Amino acid sequence: MALRILLSNDDGVNAPGLKAAAKELRTIGDLVIVAPMSDQSGVSHSLTITRPLRIKKHDSKIYAVDGTPTDCMTLAFHEILKRDPQVVVSGINHGPNMGEDVHYSGTVAAAIEGTIMGIPSIAVSMTAPDTNGRAFRSAAKFLRRLVPKIIGRIPRGTLLNINFPAFPNGGYRKYQITRLGHRTYTDIISAKRDPRGREYFWIGGEPTWARYKDTDAAAVAKGIVSISPMNIDMTDVDLLNEMQEWKLR
Repeated sequence: MALRILLSNDDGVNAPGLKAAAKELRTIGDLVIVAPMSDQSGVSHSLTITRPLRIKKHDSKIYAVDGTPTDCMTLAFHEILKRDPQVVVSGINHGPNMGEDVHYSGTVAAAIEGTIMGIPSIAVSMTAPDTNGRAFRSAAKFLRRLVPKIIGRIPRGTLLNINFPAFPNGGYRKYQITRLGHRTYTDIISAKRDPRGREYFWIGGEPTWARYKDTDAAAVAKGIVSISPMNIDMTDVDLLNEMQEWKLR
């Protein structure tokens, strides 16, 4: 029986990274794409509840949603798919999703939603620009080999966050199991004025990554694929146990 795969992203249904992933994943299973109609980068885990959502059906295997990645996953599970997938893949994202950035990422949010639904889920990102498609194609081949190996091995409540470095000679072969790193941004707010003299702001800036040992950023800096397990239960268990002894009244 073919492996049932649900593919989404936050860059939009026509993004090259998603198309590269789809081409390879179709060779190992029954693939359905449910992705945003337009770029939804940085929307995190937001859910649209103040307006109706519309679905554009490209064919029986490709659906575009005029909403966020979380909207896509919700509609996929509760409206579009006849059977739950066996694995959820989100990506391949255009740009990194490492360290604290996972909290802002729509790519990671789609995988988190899949995890909440009880499905093994993977978020996949490309950290460097890919002008000719070679990096996306090679990353997709890596993903094709990985997906069958993780089915049944990811604990419930856990997802994998994968980041590919700049394209190496020979393609992506080396990988490292990592923890999330830490980053800081410089010049995060850019203030300008429009032609009418009114001030406006762009949120952006360039990140600086602390390359602590065994982190996603450190692996990527060495040209190695980073694979980070993430748990959706954000409870601080150590502090939880310590707080049992606190006298708060």
